[in-house]
Amino acid sequence: MQKSSIRRATMALAALSAAMVMTACQPGDSESGSDGSSDAPTATASSPASPTSSGATGTSGSTGSSGSTGTAAKPCAATALKATAFQAADRPAGTGTGAAIVQFTNTGAKTCVLQGHPTVAGAANGSPELNVPLQVTPVGSASPVKLAPGAQAWLKLTFVQVQGEGDGYCKSGSAPVVYPTMVIGLPGAGAHQVALDDGQFAECDGTLTATAVTATKPS
Repeated sequence: MQKSSIRRATMALAALSAAMVMTACQPGDSESGSDGSSDAPTATASSPASPTSSGATGTSGSTGSSGSTGTAAKPCAATALKATAFQAADRPAGTGTGAAIVQFTNTGAKTCVLQGHPTVAGAANGSPELNVPLQVTPVGSASPVKLAPGAQAWLKLTFVQVQGEGDGYCKSGSAPVVYPTMVIGLPGAGAHQVALDDGQFAECDGTLTATAVTATKPS
């Protein structure tokens, strides 16, 4: 009797344990809950990368500007220059012209360059075809002068001065010569006939000194 009771109790305990195991394995009882949510990372759609604009900007602008700045100005054409002349304030003592300033103005639409010492010829009767070349002694060094449209450059001519009153005289004993106009030539920039704005060119000995073209107005 005692052994049978023990066997029945053991069997009942085994049945109870089996029932508990079956109940624990029923679907829908996970720790995540019945709504299906879980702690796993959620996949999200990534936005396509925006195209970069560095290739389309910056480089084209700088390349375009470098080409225009690298262009060198050309020598001034004779047709792009206007030449005028007036007596210099600083001139040798005497009664003749003594010294004259020749002014060049760029009347063209583009920047150009003047450079060098001039050639000078007196125009007898004001006629260029009757030119009398004068002997020019250059003074100073020559450097390029860049002229923007409307800009000006100058050179100075200093003659052997006429002395005395009336027709005057030359210290050398030669006779003074008077020219209504003179023809001024510049390397690569043609020849330009000029008249003094306040008189005529009076000089001695057919010689003079001349500066190169300069961006600074001489006195």
